[in-house]
Amino acid sequence: MDTHEHWMLEAIAEARKAEALREVPIGAVIVKDGEIIGRGHNLRETTFDPTAHAEMIAIRQATEHLGAWRLLDCTLYVTLEPCPMCAGALVQSRVKQVVYGTADPKAGCAGTLMNLLQEDRFNHRVDVVAGVLQEPCAHLLTNFFRGLRGKSQGPAST
Repeated sequence: MDTHEHWMLEAIAEARKAEALREVPIGAVIVKDGEIIGRGHNLRETTFDPTAHAEMIAIRQATEHLGAWRLLDCTLYVTLEPCPMCAGALVQSRVKQVVYGTADPKAGCAGTLMNLLQEDRFNHRVDVVAGVLQEPCAHLLTNFFRGLRGKSQGPAST
């Protein structure tokens, strides 16, 4: 197993925490010098906070750990491609690299819809690695939404 896969498994473990709370199963970890310094999983429904994405929670935890807002030489591992809000926060926090599992065709801003992480007009660009453990990351989301659709349909009426 390579290093990216090792840390992505940690992000998947975070996503499972969200799933256990009936949140969309997205997880993230921030790694610096071979140590996780920030963890997060989606908590939007639980906290009624639209900014409570896995990446945002992990960023907050990592900055507290370092006692600084700059996450220099840090890598964020996340199960789903970052949205515009999270991509912006990653640029602002000066994260060195983002490694994500599966693309987000509806909101992905690390190359799918647009690439805010590598926008030349910003003063910082983030290295991007896509598709690490893509299948298990995608299955988490597919199974979650399939389960929601099955529950909302209920029994067939006659």
